[in-house]
Amino acid sequence: MSTKRLLQCAVIIAGFVPVLAGGAGVIMGAGMAGSDAILPVSVDSHFRYLSGLLLGIGLVFWSLVPRIEKHSAIFRALALIVFCGGLARFYAVFSVGMPDNAMLFGLAMELAVTPLLAVWQAKIARSGFIQ
Repeated sequence: MSTKRLLQCAVIIAGFVPVLAGGAGVIMGAGMAGSDAILPVSVDSHFRYLSGLLLGIGLVFWSLVPRIEKHSAIFRALALIVFCGGLARFYAVFSVGMPDNAMLFGLAMELAVTPLLAVWQAKIARSGFIQ
């Protein structure tokens, strides 16, 4: 299997995280994160909006897969957005405390996996990969 094909598979697999988490957040609100608290309407609205952004990020990542070597600018922009979200989540560890394992998994995806995928995509793009 080529390195391009491996990257495509990795992006498809990794893309399930924002698509599923974002979709769950849109549908369930904060309940998807295990909260049974009744939130103020504005907080719930904001949570669902951010979940919609997460869903959209995952869908755009998936849309890049067929010609992944040609979409460096979009891939990097998405990766930067995800990384910034991870930095915000990391800041929360120090300001409000350690989240549950699902959120720590998200943190690892945001601060480690996504940047590694971006570096891998850049390497494939630079190689002038043609299939």
